[in-house]
Amino acid sequence: MSASMKECLQLQLLEMEMLFSMFPNQGEVKLEDVNVLTNIKRYLEGTREALPPKIEFVITLQIEEPKVKIDLQVTMPHGYPYTALQLFGRSSELDRQQQLLLNKGLTSHIGTFDPGELCVCAAIQWLQDNSSSYFLNRKIVFEPSTQAKPVKNTFLRMWIYSHHIYQQDLRKKILDVGKRLDVTGFCMTGKPGIICVEGFKEHCEEFWHTIRYPNWKHISCKHAESVETEGNGEDLRLFHSFEELLLEAHGDYGLRNDYHMNLGQFLEFLKKHKSEHVFQILFGIESKSSDA
Repeated sequence: MSASMKECLQLQLLEMEMLFSMFPNQGEVKLEDVNVLTNIKRYLEGTREALPPKIEFVITLQIEEPKVKIDLQVTMPHGYPYTALQLFGRSSELDRQQQLLLNKGLTSHIGTFDPGELCVCAAIQWLQDNSSSYFLNRKIVFEPSTQAKPVKNTFLRMWIYSHHIYQQDLRKKILDVGKRLDVTGFCMTGKPGIICVEGFKEHCEEFWHTIRYPNWKHISCKHAESVETEGNGEDLRLFHSFEELLLEAHGDYGLRNDYHMNLGQFLEFLKKHKSEHVFQILFGIESKSSDA
């Protein structure tokens, strides 16, 4: 273990202790992996050889004026605080544009810190001191008398390939994240595993970032399609919800559960959703027939 890695993880544990003292009530700090701090301590003590997962959590902040809540999603890379912290603030009371502006302001503020400085507490303080103006601006934008120019949004569709998707907890996480965000698409479980996610660019990118945590190795985004739109993007969607896709499997491998999905059925599914062209991109096979 290098001294720099050890120092980073020790500083991360120190900052987490500070946060738990600042937010002592249950549910205020929600860890993505409840065992992550224990695993980091074991790693530092030398009783665990594998590098522990990154610390990822959400802090719910109560803003006094106006009376709203902001969820601050935080990911600490292993090299933090000597590498950049990943932050994203979200509130149901903010429209999409104001949420983007809020996060740009937050990112800009955190960017002023020098490498080695802990900055989660500073991010919280900045949100408590500055977020109210973004909520107030939202009211102004939607005044009937205001003739606002149409805002162009980027609608994105990502086609994600994984060697396999089996585990129940992983499948549940994918579905939960897809339904929490304003995205549609599907997750085809089995071998291979295919995920399609579509929606506004920032929502798709957040989905991609979240499901890859902590370190999903055998996964890649094989193809992405984007288009600029001034609307809500509903007319661009090929799917109406985000659901799990279960197809028949070829072969029976017993307890190994190592089965190959019926690609012929998957091709028919793509055809129904006007996405036949993606078949060759995902598998390198021309879609001349429905036989797998």
